[in-house]
Parts: sequence; C-alpha cells; structure tokens
Amino acid sequence: MYEQLRDEELIRQYVTTRENDYFETLYHRYVSKVYKRCFSLTKDNAKAQDFTHDIFLRVMANLGNFKYRSAFSTWLYSISYNYCMDQLRLANRTPTVSIQDDIAYPLTDADDTDLMDHQLQHLSRILATISPDEIVFLRLKYEDGMDIKEIARQFNLKDSAVKMRLKRMRDKIRRLCAEQPY
Repeated sequence: MYEQLRDEELIRQYVTTRENDYFETLYHRYVSKVYKRCFSLTKDNAKAQDFTHDIFLRVMANLGNFKYRSAFSTWLYSISYNYCMDQLRLANRTPTVSIQDDIAYPLTDADDTDLMDHQLQHLSRILATISPDEIVFLRLKYEDGMDIKEIARQFNLKDSAVKMRLKRMRDKIRRLCAEQPY
C-alpha cells in the first residue's frame, strides 16, 4: 500500500499518525535483512527469529528517536548488530562468523568442486577464529554492500580509518590462510 514511499516518509507518517500500515511497510522492507544479520551472528534459526522480533519491537518503540542523520537502514543495522552482540555477550558465548556461499560458480569438473569445497571450508575455519568485532567492517563492506562513507558514518570514523581497518582484516585473513595449511 505504501511501498512507493521512502523510508523517511514512512517514519514521519508512522510517528505522526501511529498507523501500523506505515510501520508494516518498513518491517516488510527490512525483516529479511535483519533476520540474515541475526542469523549470521547467532548461527541459530530460533534465536535469529527471536532477535529479529525483539529488534523490530525496539525500533517500533523508538522510531520517534530517529534523527535522519543517516539512512534508516544504517540506523536499523546499528540497532540489529548491537542487540545481537549484547545478547550474545549476556549468554557468555563465543560467536562465530558464517560464510554464505550465495554465488553460483560455473564448475564442470568434480575435482574443481572438491577443491572449491575444501577452500571454502578452510576459509570458514579461519573466519570462525576471528571475533565479530574484528570482522564487522569486512562483513558490512562485502556482505551488506555498504560503502566506505556509510560505514564511517555508522561508527563515527573517518573514511581513511575504515579503509585501514578493512585492509588490516584482509591482510590478517591472508596471513592466517598462508599459515594454516589446508
């Protein structure tokens, strides 16, 4: 019904009228992204669903506090990430990082498939040893497709600081890959 409206307009209308249709449009626009973020941090379908539900309840209650200084998606991501990390810390768990292989690779040889599976498992093991706090910039850049400026704005950093953190994480992953044999 309100799909053509921009996020900011939906927020203004919801805050002004409290009509659920406006919030539902935002919810449907972002629920799968928030769920994917929660699942990538928890590795648990039930927790990811619960966290997603809790996050949207918080967003609904605090939508009037949105300041329009950044994109709504950035604000929502920040809430999602912080909520998940807080819950994981409360549970005294050591979170791991998932690898999502959403890319379809054209393979013709079974040996190529085995090699790729082996390489992905190797990379997955390496990434699982890195804390989400360390790898968050890589995930935002390469999984979520955020640009440097948006990441910098979210963490109140300069663009150069984000670029340096990305470089350091890529270098660390390369080093770990070289140090740990298949």
